[in-house]
Amino acid sequence: MAFLCQGRQIGWIAPPIAQVLETLGLKRDRNFGVALGAELLPLSRTLRDLGLYTSHDELFDVRDENGIVLGQVDRGAIPVLGLAAEGVHLNGLVEREDGLFLWVARRSMNKRLDPGKLDHLVAGGMSAGLDPQTTVIKEAQEEAGIPAPLAATAKAVSRIAYALERPEGLRRDVLHCYDLSLPEDFIPIAEDGEVESFHLLPIQDVMTLVRDTDDFKFNVNLVLIDLFVRRNLFTPETAAALRQALSGKTA
Repeated sequence: MAFLCQGRQIGWIAPPIAQVLETLGLKRDRNFGVALGAELLPLSRTLRDLGLYTSHDELFDVRDENGIVLGQVDRGAIPVLGLAAEGVHLNGLVEREDGLFLWVARRSMNKRLDPGKLDHLVAGGMSAGLDPQTTVIKEAQEEAGIPAPLAATAKAVSRIAYALERPEGLRRDVLHCYDLSLPEDFIPIAEDGEVESFHLLPIQDVMTLVRDTDDFKFNVNLVLIDLFVRRNLFTPETAAALRQALSGKTA
């Protein structure tokens, strides 16, 4: 069912959440919602207090269809209310004489979501008040010890949106994708404790992992396939089919 703010739909909620919102007096005819953006943050805290999610202690902006910020919510409430969120993914690339390599991170086992899964060198959600470029620089320092001047050279290459039901709720994410060329002697350092280890892998080995396993965190595969397409690592026929799939279009 639709979740509204200021009379406009901004999210989707499952029946159990609808029941909770009804008890909170937020039923609006056939839908549910709040009248003002200022009510979003208190609502997210109420849902946290009711045990519907565990707080991330991080605020995310909630935007309308035109990108206008309506208010903020705790990051953990986003999938509960089916709100759209934005994040960044960075391909850490190393060009060597023996080919193209990609830095891959293994997520810490104490991560709340997808512990132990493979991930990008740098990836993270876009906190309230930030833009994609600022988020890349911030996350690069925190997650891999990449100095800000080097991170600032990352190139914006793609924008991928998806919707997916997950255990935590409905994920409706927009991923701002970046490529960063790193020197051969660069060694990442996990400064925030969210990464267990880093591995520099030949791009063909990464392709095999994406094709044959579920080792990567669920949304990383989309960004990697986009990278493989842009690097001409598929046959023209396969690349065309994948571009179509990534664009959300059907034949």
